[in-house]
Amino acid sequence: MPEALIIDACRTPRGIGKVGKGALADFHPQHLAATVLKALAERNGLKTEEVDDIVWGTSSQRGKQGGDLGRMAALDAGYDVRASGVTLDRFCGSGITAVNMAAAQIMSGMEDLVIAGGTEMMSYTAATASMQGPDGGPALIDSGNTRLRARHPQSHQGVCADAIATMEGITREALDELAYVSQQRADVAIREGRFDRSLVPVYRDDGTVALDREEFPRPQTTREGLAGLKPSFEAMANVPLDDKGTTLAGLINQVYPDLKIRHFHHAGNSSGVVDGAAAVLLASPEYAKKNGLKARARVVAMANVGDSPTLMLNAPVPAAKKVLKKAGLTPDDIDLWEINEAFSVVAEKFIRDLNLDREKVNVNGGAMALGHPIGATGSILIGTVIDELERRGLQRGLVTMCAAGGMAPAIIVERV
Repeated sequence: MPEALIIDACRTPRGIGKVGKGALADFHPQHLAATVLKALAERNGLKTEEVDDIVWGTSSQRGKQGGDLGRMAALDAGYDVRASGVTLDRFCGSGITAVNMAAAQIMSGMEDLVIAGGTEMMSYTAATASMQGPDGGPALIDSGNTRLRARHPQSHQGVCADAIATMEGITREALDELAYVSQQRADVAIREGRFDRSLVPVYRDDGTVALDREEFPRPQTTREGLAGLKPSFEAMANVPLDDKGTTLAGLINQVYPDLKIRHFHHAGNSSGVVDGAAAVLLASPEYAKKNGLKARARVVAMANVGDSPTLMLNAPVPAAKKVLKKAGLTPDDIDLWEINEAFSVVAEKFIRDLNLDREKVNVNGGAMALGHPIGATGSILIGTVIDELERRGLQRGLVTMCAAGGMAPAIIVERV
């Protein structure tokens, strides 16, 4: 089977995802995607007419984020019209899935040069929240879908995070400690320039810089400050959703009737709301050799897993086990791990269940410190782990993340 080589990866800084506060919030989502596509083309001297496909991840595909961002952003970036594009949605897992599908096209022998990536403007999707389901979630879990609700009750992800922490006996203190470590590691990574290779600035139409640094991190975070924050999802969990008195907590209790949810997650130990885009350039070995493209990594294995849609966030562990099995590897063969910090409990449970060395997991911080631009995050993390493998002279990295509906994609990459 042909290999899929990763030639390059880049991303925008993550801007605060609030209108009137974030530096990127007044941009069109296509413009952020075009920023990273243009950077890949310029950095690698791409013949854009030879780009076989652009596979793009975007979770909230409505309004400005609808209309196939992959194709439209390529046109906006000045790509040749022959560079096709498609946009997909695996919720938070979209950015990994885009890379996996791009790699699969190359490994099948059908394509030679494919770009994958993702965009999410959370400032925009938050401002259009009225377009979501009545529960503030995607339409598949809204209270109007009574048939699916009866079959698979699905709550809000924050309430699910609290439910999992309760079931696992993970304390508020442990969750806050992981959040504190995330902020500290992100601060070191930023000050030492560990993200510089992948980071590309975003410019306004007049040529001035809109954002050239991470906007979300709070390095001043303290353990005491985290301990003082009020849980975010307790009130939400108990608000009636319909005239029958159904609540978000009650949806979980339909499957786990004896569970009394304790509420531990808050703004400090949950992922940040941000805007951003990322892109990864992949090629076949033959195309890379012919065109003088030097590979940075290769795709070793990919996997997808579904798990409980009611708990929603527990699929990363089985996804990691599945992709390791496909690769014929064990956890000891992985040098660096990136597990998206959608909520602190996701990363904490992942570390505990796989008995991982914490010094190998999210070594440059994660989404609690840096933010989680949903459709882009997976592609960001793949670039991040490749950068860090190179910086440390290590070999393999595994990237995975939870996604709504109880799913998780995963990928193992190897530095070359």
